[in-house]
Parts: sequence; C-alpha cells; structure tokens
Amino acid sequence: MTTGMPLILRGVMKPIPTMLKPLKTADIVTKEEQETRYERSDVCALPRAVVVAESVIAPVLANAFLEKFGGDSMEEILERFTTITHEAKK
Repeated sequence: MTTGMPLILRGVMKPIPTMLKPLKTADIVTKEEQETRYERSDVCALPRAVVVAESVIAPVLANAFLEKFGGDSMEEILERFTTITHEAKK
C-alpha cells in the first residue's frame, strides 16, 4: 500500500567476481594447467542491475494493481480505476 508518493526501492548485489591476479586452474578439454584470465572490464554493473530489478518488480506491481482494480477486460479495469481515483479525490 502506498500514499500515492513515488515508490522507492532499495536493493543490494554482490560485487562483480573479477580475477585481477590470475589463479592456477585447468583446461577442461586438454586437462593442462593454466592460469585464469581477466574477463570483466566494466567497473560498475549498476546500469545492468537496474534493468533486472525493474523486470522483477514490474509484474509484482502489475499484480497488485490488478488485485485492486482487476476485471475481465482493459475497459473494465480502466473504468474501475477511473471511478475509484475520482472518488478518492472528492
């Protein structure tokens, strides 16, 4: 439930796993020893995390909206939404 103010979400994520100093490993095909290689060059994954978070949150908000204003068609949902929001403004 909200007051109508913007909805603010906070999230956390683990750091990007990067190997600046190579470790010993083995090639799974040749079975030969080798060093891990540096693969990540981006310093901030936040722009990608925002897209993921929005994709996870959107259906949750849509379900909450439909729980409140639901109907069998978009016309019915819009009618209920309009009626309830107009009554709330009175």
